[in-house]
Amino acid sequence: MFRFISAFSIALSVLLPDAVRADEKPKQIVLISFDGAHDVKLWTRSREIATRNGAHFTYFLSCTFLMNHDQAKAYQAPGQKPGKSNVGFAKSDDDVRTRIANIWAAHLEGSDISSHACGHFDGKKWTQADWEHEFMSARVALRDAWKNVGEADKEPQGWEDFATHDVKGFRAPYLSTSDGLVPAEKAMGFQYDASLVTKGPLMPQKVGDLYRFGLPLIPYGPDHHPVIGMDYNFYVHDSKGVEDKANEKTYEDRAFTAYEDAFKQQYEGERIPLQFGFHFVEMNAGAYWNALDRFVSDVCHKQDVACISYSEALPVIAARGKASGL
Repeated sequence: MFRFISAFSIALSVLLPDAVRADEKPKQIVLISFDGAHDVKLWTRSREIATRNGAHFTYFLSCTFLMNHDQAKAYQAPGQKPGKSNVGFAKSDDDVRTRIANIWAAHLEGSDISSHACGHFDGKKWTQADWEHEFMSARVALRDAWKNVGEADKEPQGWEDFATHDVKGFRAPYLSTSDGLVPAEKAMGFQYDASLVTKGPLMPQKVGDLYRFGLPLIPYGPDHHPVIGMDYNFYVHDSKGVEDKANEKTYEDRAFTAYEDAFKQQYEGERIPLQFGFHFVEMNAGAYWNALDRFVSDVCHKQDVACISYSEALPVIAARGKASGL
């Protein structure tokens, strides 16, 4: 836990002074996040990209990937049959062990572990109680993950506190929400939601003590069509959601250009925090992950850029609001 606090404190000490100066631009915040957070190979790759570039990412974890076959039988999402998940469950106890080791390592490295609920269901009709039920399922699955695979003696010190109190944000599967979501997030103690879509990069909305972030529409491809800044949406735009390995390099370069152009617009302009979303799936032969690697390697080393987690961005955004009188 000490290493996490140190990384967080260092980030704030670097960011906050710039965030409140009236005579110069604030740092450009870049927020990179991943939905699902299951594939072990991509845990390794994402952490390596972050470490190599001094970046912190945000992982929106689907909790069914912490459930083995026996635990899956007991899981029941609102309105669903027991044991059902749209994204499946963990392959084995060893699969869970490797995943929770990566979760803890990423947490210590300063990245956010946040919630993507459990079974990746569309919550557009869910009540507040439905959302709270799903959030509690996710919290318990994370809290008890080591015990559930027979590794209670290897559970890191501080894990239970982390699982109970340090999961500070949520992104809804399919970016689908209902009127019950925000009240449930507040009741569960979340500090931010990242489920919105905005016409372009915008400062997050503040609803009471909850910040609501939106993935922006950005110009994409030769036609500069507005597309949500997320790999899956690029995938659908590029190849209609069907693998097209032959054109991987074209799609990689197209995505990289879109990331760079969106970054340049903010970096040279208002410096609104820029958000890009990814999944733990390598679509079109890894085109969008390869573009991500190139983008992070290019921008995150700049002195006036901060590639940080959503949690780290919150106090910086709050300071900017105070400095501008908001």
